[in-house]
Amino acid sequence: MPNYTHITVERSHQEKIATITMCRPEVHNAFNKQLILELMAAFNDLAIDTQLHAVILTGEGPSFSAGADLNMMRESAIFTQEQNLEDALRLAELFEIINNFPCPVVARVNGTSMGGGLGLIAVCDIVIAVEGARLAFSEVKLGIAPAVISPFVVRKIGETHARVLFVTGERFTAAHAQQIGLVHIVTKPEDLDAAVSRTVSELLSGGPQAIRACKALALNVGQMDRETVRTYTSHTIATLRISPEAQERLRAFLERR
Repeated sequence: MPNYTHITVERSHQEKIATITMCRPEVHNAFNKQLILELMAAFNDLAIDTQLHAVILTGEGPSFSAGADLNMMRESAIFTQEQNLEDALRLAELFEIINNFPCPVVARVNGTSMGGGLGLIAVCDIVIAVEGARLAFSEVKLGIAPAVISPFVVRKIGETHARVLFVTGERFTAAHAQQIGLVHIVTKPEDLDAAVSRTVSELLSGGPQAIRACKALALNVGQMDRETVRTYTSHTIATLRISPEAQERLRAFLERR
């Protein structure tokens, strides 16, 4: 792995789990260009590891991510439309990379998350948040909109919740985020790591290629027409059944190993 300045990447569980930590606690892990580029690079590097079961994404300090940092906001105010477009496309690429990452991404939401930080949460597959986390699509308060993150957020929480939370920019709790589908597990701060460990244990019990196929199914089948989905799902199970991974796991099950 390269030497990063704004993130760390650590391996555990016999190299089957990677943890990416955003390391800008002094600004609540807010985005700047360097952090965005490093996150993109880290996820792209990890994507080629076919034995990886999951990636955990978290933040150092009391916050998960506060979205864009102040310097980034100041720059955007004096950028031309073309420069702002370039910035937005870079951020959109980051969310696409994480959303389409081949194996599950687990968000360990250790604290407050605002604006683009919620975009990170929306593109993760499993989201575990501390009960004290405060969340908001706060862009409207600054005269802008959660435009780049909106496709991922609306897909998670639906139009009805997006319509109120986008236009008010109001803060809401992790419990409310769980009710609307943005968060999956809410836990006390002292129990956060235990909750993440339980999820990791479940992921480690599955075959890495099967996990990838399952994530792809969840991402894709809802957007396919009847004939396409019929062909896609049939090919998926047929290919998996003859794979070495499935053959070995089926033998182990039948032999009660």
